[in-house]
Amino acid sequence: MKSILLPMDQSEQMPSALETARLAAALFGSTVEGVALRPTFTEVIAGDMAIAMPAADWDEAAYCRNLRQMFDANAAQHPADPTEGTRFRWRNGSLITDAQLGSLGRTYDLTVISRPGRGGALMSTLEAALFDSGQPVLMAPPSAPKSLGQTVLIHWNASTEMACTISMALPILRKAQRVMLLAVEGSIVPGPSTKDGLRHLADHGIAATEKTLGSRGQRPGEVILSEARAQGADLLIKGAYTQSRLRQIIFGGATQHILAAADLPVFLAH
Repeated sequence: MKSILLPMDQSEQMPSALETARLAAALFGSTVEGVALRPTFTEVIAGDMAIAMPAADWDEAAYCRNLRQMFDANAAQHPADPTEGTRFRWRNGSLITDAQLGSLGRTYDLTVISRPGRGGALMSTLEAALFDSGQPVLMAPPSAPKSLGQTVLIHWNASTEMACTISMALPILRKAQRVMLLAVEGSIVPGPSTKDGLRHLADHGIAATEKTLGSRGQRPGEVILSEARAQGADLLIKGAYTQSRLRQIIFGGATQHILAAADLPVFLAH
């Protein structure tokens, strides 16, 4: 994971995304590349068309300049260590949209985005990176984490999405001090067992433990986050949207809850 894309905006959670990206880069001596993300403007209805219009006092140059200054100030606080290899680089050019972010992310190993919701990223931003880049997303929590990838909890549900996510996360898992596979009864699809998962990780030189929990009368996402806190995990690995997005919106689901409530970094892929 040598290249990390960090779309920048002016949301309150941007400092946490900056720190999460830095911690990820420190694991692999990576380059963090910042890019200015175009904000979503209010739509104005003109006839039968909806047009996104910026405010009259919108200053694109000032917006980009402020984001660049924020990025550079953060980089200055963490000067590159020649032995570590971490670098910070700004991607020059015009603002990118959510749609362009998904496309651009295909040429990076990882995209870091703050948790969607108040003070964070737009859900459309995270979903563009998740579904259109073909690469994993690291979701930063609202508050900057102090560590990343030392104690890792994997949500094991036997799904295709889970298998894809674990494969993409192998470089992180190899560096972890402790790894646990967590299965939650009632949210497991037909497929391999946690014992199969342990064998797969062992074949990659990763020693892990496994645990299965009942629902405890809670939603699966609540159980997962509660166990992550209990284990002192500083990273959750989660296959995203085993159920469809529409079904999760209507009925709820583990992914939907974690996107709304996670207080630790979450590594996602679909």
